[in-house]
Amino acid sequence: MAISPASTNVASQILSNAGEVYHNLSVPVLYEHAVKRHEGKLLQGGTFAVFSGERTGRSPKDKFVVRTPEISEHVWWGNHNQPLSVDVFERLRAKATAYLKDKDIYLQDCVVAQDPDHRKTVRVITEQAYHSLFARTMFIPSSPKPADSNPDITIIHCPFLQLEGEADGINSDAVVALNMTEGVILIAGSAYAGEMKKSVFTAMNYYLPLDGVLSLHSAANVDPRTGKSALFFGLSGTGKTTLSTDPERLLIGDDEHAWTESGIFNIEGGCYAKTIRLSKDAEPDIFEQTSEFGTILENVIFDEDTREVDLDNDSVTENTRGSYPLESLRNVYTEEVAPHPAHVILLTADAYGVLPPIARLTPAQALYHFLSGYTCKLAGTEVGITDPETTFSPCYGAPFMALNPTVYAELLEQRLKMTGAEVWMVNTGWTGGKYGIGKRIAIRETRQMVRAILNNGFGDVTFRKDAVFGFEVPTAAPGVDSKLLSPRDCWADKAEYDATYASIAEKFKANFAQFRNLVKPEVAQAGP
Repeated sequence: MAISPASTNVASQILSNAGEVYHNLSVPVLYEHAVKRHEGKLLQGGTFAVFSGERTGRSPKDKFVVRTPEISEHVWWGNHNQPLSVDVFERLRAKATAYLKDKDIYLQDCVVAQDPDHRKTVRVITEQAYHSLFARTMFIPSSPKPADSNPDITIIHCPFLQLEGEADGINSDAVVALNMTEGVILIAGSAYAGEMKKSVFTAMNYYLPLDGVLSLHSAANVDPRTGKSALFFGLSGTGKTTLSTDPERLLIGDDEHAWTESGIFNIEGGCYAKTIRLSKDAEPDIFEQTSEFGTILENVIFDEDTREVDLDNDSVTENTRGSYPLESLRNVYTEEVAPHPAHVILLTADAYGVLPPIARLTPAQALYHFLSGYTCKLAGTEVGITDPETTFSPCYGAPFMALNPTVYAELLEQRLKMTGAEVWMVNTGWTGGKYGIGKRIAIRETRQMVRAILNNGFGDVTFRKDAVFGFEVPTAAPGVDSKLLSPRDCWADKAEYDATYASIAEKFKANFAQFRNLVKPEVAQAGP
C-alpha cells in the first residue's frame, strides 16, 4: 500500500521552529534526560518509573481516522474508527505545530515490521524523553537518518497539549488522529504511552492487508526443536504475553504480527506487558524485566525511599505496564521471518465462567470465533473500565482493525487452508461461577493445557462435543484436574450454569448477525 507522505513538511516545520532537537538519543542518554527533566524516577535494578496522569489506558472515544477520498471505501467506519474531516485534522495539526514552537523536542527514527519486504519507516516527535525511549523500545531502532528525510509514518506526540473538545471538532481535551493517506499520526492530551504503539498498529492493519498480508493482534513463539511456530490471539488481559513467553520456546513477539505466504513476522521490537500482580513463580521472564535497565514501568507504585516496586498495588490503575526490548529476554527468535504456525490459539477471558478452558475448533468454527472475538475487557485496559465487561471484539482486536473484519477473516481462511494449522480456543477467565463468585483459572493450569496443544499432547485423549457451541472439548489434559475441563461440574448451581451458558449463546447469535450475510454458510452456521 503506497503512502503519499506529507510528513516531510510536517516534521520539517516542527523541527525548524523547535528549541533544541535531540535526534536518536541512545537509551542511557534518554535516561539522563528523563531524570534531569523530572519525568520519572529511577528504581532498584535500573528501571524507570513514570506516571501517565489522568489517562492510564487507551481512550477509544478520542480516536479518529481522517476521512480522505483515497481511504474512504476501505476503512471500517464506526465506533473504533470515527471519521475526522481533513479540515479539522489540519487545524489540530496546526495547533500541535504551534504548541511545539520553541520547545525542546525528541526525535526517534525507527521502523516497524521485521520482514524487510513489508517494512515501514517511522519518525516519532515528542516533547518528553521517556516517550522517545518508549518509541525506541517498542518499535525497531533504525540507522540515523537526516532530519529532513521522508518517513512512511510520522507521529506527532504532544501529551500536554490540552484541546477544547467540541470547539476543536473532537470529543474531549485529547485526540488520537490517524491520517492514513499522508502517514501522519497526531496524539495530544494523553501521556499514556500505549496510544503510540496501538496507533502505529492500527496504521499497519490498514496498510498490510491491502498488500495481501494478514496483520494479527497476536503473540507468537516457535519451538526450537521442531521449528514450528504458534499464534496466540487475544485482547489485553487474556494472557498473550504470559502464555507466549515460555522458557521452552523462543518468543517471536507478544502482541503484533503479520502472516504472509512465506511465514510470520513481528511488527514491533519490544514488549508492553501488564505487570499488575505479576508473579516471579508464574511469569519469571516477564517478572525479571521489572528490575532491568531499559525497562519503563508505567503507573506502577513503588517505595519512595527504597525504590522497590509493589506490583500488587493497583491504587493508580489495574493497567500497570512494563515496556522492555524484546532482545532483553532470554529465549528470543532472532530471524526476520518465522515458519508458518502449526497451531493457532484464540484466547478469551470469560468472566461468566461457562466456557470450557480448552476446545478444538473446525476451520469454520475458527473463522466464526475469530470474527466474534468474544472476551471480557478487564479493568484498566481502557478509560472507564473498572470491572470486567462483556465484549465481542472481531479479530480479537477490533479497536485496532482499520478494515472490515471480514477482510482479515478471508486472509486467515487462506492461511489456514495453505498450512493446515490446528485452531484451539483457550479460556483464561473464570471457573466455578461468574466473576465475583468463581475463581480465575490458574496460569499454571492454562500453561499446562497450552503446552499440551503445542506438543501434540491430546493425540490419545477422547473429546466430547459441546452441546451449545459444537466444538470439541478434551476429557483430560496432562497435569490438569479433569473436573476443570467440564465447567458445569465446577458450578454448585447447575441450573444457573445452564441458564448463564444459554444467555451467552444468545449474545453470540445477536452479535454475529452483522456478519451472517457476509460469510460462507458453513461459517455462519458454526456457532450456537
